[in-house]
Amino acid sequence: MSQPQPYYAVIFTSIRTQEDDAGYAAMADRMAELAAQMPGYLGIESARSDDGLGITVSYWESLAAIENWRDEAEHRVAQSLGKSRWYERFSLRVCKVEEERKFERSGPRD
Repeated sequence: MSQPQPYYAVIFTSIRTQEDDAGYAAMADRMAELAAQMPGYLGIESARSDDGLGITVSYWESLAAIENWRDEAEHRVAQSLGKSRWYERFSLRVCKVEEERKFERSGPRD
């Protein structure tokens, strides 16, 4: 994901409950699909450990794009369900990305 800087990252760190794994997975897939349709969306990266810690980072062109995503009606439903069913706790951070560096190995490894 090479984007002109600056852009913004929303870092969502969470601990899941044991409740409704299938419902959570379906909603997570839907939210990724919906976010990708939002103006200003740049991409997403996500990981979850076996102990339930999850980190999802979504990337956006502007703070206004993040606000539009936050206020999107279907996303609001997911936020409510997250608080009532799927998360023990979470934190959300919005960061301005001013520089990006990348490394990618090319060719076969020895």
